[in-house]
Parts: sequence; structure tokens; C-alpha cells
Amino acid sequence: MASLPIHVANLITIFLYMGCSFLIATCLFPDFIRFLQNYKLTKKIREKGLAGGTAELFRRLHSHKSGTPTMGGIVILLAVLGTVVISRILAYFGFIDASILSRGETYLPIVTLAAVGALGVIDDLLNIRENGTQKGLSAKVKFWSLIAFSIIGAVWFSFKLEWSLVHVPGVGDFDLGLWYALLFIFVLVGTSNAVNFTDGLDGLAGGLLAIAYACFAVISYFYGLPILSVFCAVIVGALVSFLWFNVPPAKIYMGDTGSLALGATLGVIAMLTNAVVILAIVGFVFVLETVSIILQLFWKKFFKRKLFLIAPIHHHFEAKGWSETQIVMRFWIWGAGVGILGLVVGLIGMGENGIL
Repeated sequence: MASLPIHVANLITIFLYMGCSFLIATCLFPDFIRFLQNYKLTKKIREKGLAGGTAELFRRLHSHKSGTPTMGGIVILLAVLGTVVISRILAYFGFIDASILSRGETYLPIVTLAAVGALGVIDDLLNIRENGTQKGLSAKVKFWSLIAFSIIGAVWFSFKLEWSLVHVPGVGDFDLGLWYALLFIFVLVGTSNAVNFTDGLDGLAGGLLAIAYACFAVISYFYGLPILSVFCAVIVGALVSFLWFNVPPAKIYMGDTGSLALGATLGVIAMLTNAVVILAIVGFVFVLETVSIILQLFWKKFFKRKLFLIAPIHHHFEAKGWSETQIVMRFWIWGAGVGILGLVVGLIGMGENGIL
């Protein structure tokens, strides 16, 4: 590709690696689904609501999904990490100039994907094997585990990389000093949980994540991080393959293995590209899902009644009579709309790295 214009060569590289992760995941999923079915590693419907008590409405809406294989996030992670390894081998033997494994661009996202993915695997396995009303790791254990990991990342960003600036598109940079570390923790934990909350309907979280990562592939490229852009595209490829098996009726769910890891990694990428404000726009549906839970808990505590029939809000529409496909498609439309908006705001308002 040396004779091709640099942007053309980069575009070809992005699509080749995206195709690679797609093919790896597509080859792995059928056998992985059979393995999960054979060993009964399948989804169990939760019995407790977020605010305590029994989740009767949720069980009524989703009881038919019990027994569906879960932990599909393992294949997504294997496809992504496998593609990274392939790129490293190709670079080692001189077939390409550089691999996806880059200290300055992808070390942190890859470590985040693997580490938080391991937390998700533990949670999913406990969810499958436990027989009590509490399924998987408790919310406190997951929360403090994510806090502990995000503190490590925050220390790395703040003291090793000496980052403290936050860019507001069209306005400028703001130096947060040591408050930057707290912002990093908030973004990583918040994004991870927001994606986890959204992962409740067939195809919903997977489609929205594919849109968000595609947006950050573009943002990373124009920010001057082409290898990170390739990494985002690799995740998109694995997610598209997952959606093939996850759209209604789902043959497999990503589980916390996928939702926690991909959410946290998205947050880290937003920090690496100094696009945390853009993350809030591109991930508006994730934000909406999280806010709906907070409002529901607030209403029940202070007004002794529910604001929504059930939270997160996608379940509210489900209880109102919308079909699962209607909700997923409409939320995808919203996701695509805010994704385009986020790209426009981000690229135009990126400052010296922007397109204008």
C-alpha cells in the first residue's frame, strides 16, 4: 500500500481489519453457542428489582428468554484480541508497517477491554450457577471493582501522561488539574454501567455500541490517532457479527462480559481522544437509559410511586405494548441521529485537529 495516498491506504487497512474481526467472530459464534447450550451456560431471569422487591413485571415480559445462551461478549473479545495478535504477527514479519498494538494509542483500551471483560465473565458465570434471588455479582462488588480499575487508569492519565485538559467543542480547552482524575473515574464507571443498563433487549446494546464505536473510529482518525481508529473499527466488525446472532429472536446475549467491557473501553477511548463531551452526545441513548433508572429510584424513594412502569426506559415502552423490534429499531434510529450530530459537533469543534 506504499504507493497509495496515505488516507486511501489507511481506509483500506481499517476495513481489512474490521473484516478480519467480523470473520473471526462469525466463525466462532456457531460453535460457541452450541457449547453454551450443551453445558447449559444460559441466561437466568432476575427475580429482584433494582429498588428491591420482586421483579414481577420484568419476569412476565422476559420469562421466555430464560435458557438463551449468554456470555457472547467472550467471542467479541476473542475476535478483537485475535485481530490485534494477527496484526502484531504481520508487523513482526514485515508484511505491514505497524500493528494495532500501540503503546501510545491502544494499550489502555486493550487492557481495559481484557480486564473489565474478565470481571464480566465472573459475573456471568455466577449469574448462571447461583440459584438464589441474587444473580451474579452484587451491584456493590461490580461498582467498586470498576472504581478500583478506573483509579489505576486515572492515575496513569493524570500523573504518567500528565493529562488535565478537557476540550469543549467550539469553546476551547479547560484545565481541570487533579479534578481530571475524578472525571476519568466518572466517565469509565458511568459508561460501563450505562451500556450494561441498556443491554436488555435483543440487538439493542449491540447496535448502539456499533454506532458509537464507528463514530469514534472517525473521531480518532481526525484526532491524529489512526491506529486507535483501526481498533475502534475492529470492535465494530466483531459487534456486527454479534448482531447477526443477537437480533430478535436472539440466539445469544453478550452478557456483562460484553456490556461492561465495551462500555468501559468506549469511555477510555473518549478520554484518549479528548472527546468526553462528544461521548455524551454520541451515547445519548445510554445516558437516557441511566437517567431513567436514577429518576425511577428517586420517584420511588421520595414520592412512594413509580415514574415509569419499569426501568430502564426501554422496558417501560415494552410494558406499554411496543414490540421488542419496534423499540430496538427506534432506539437505533435515535442512536444513529445523535451519532451523526456528535460527529458534526466533534469534527468541526475539534480545534487544531478538526476538519475546519
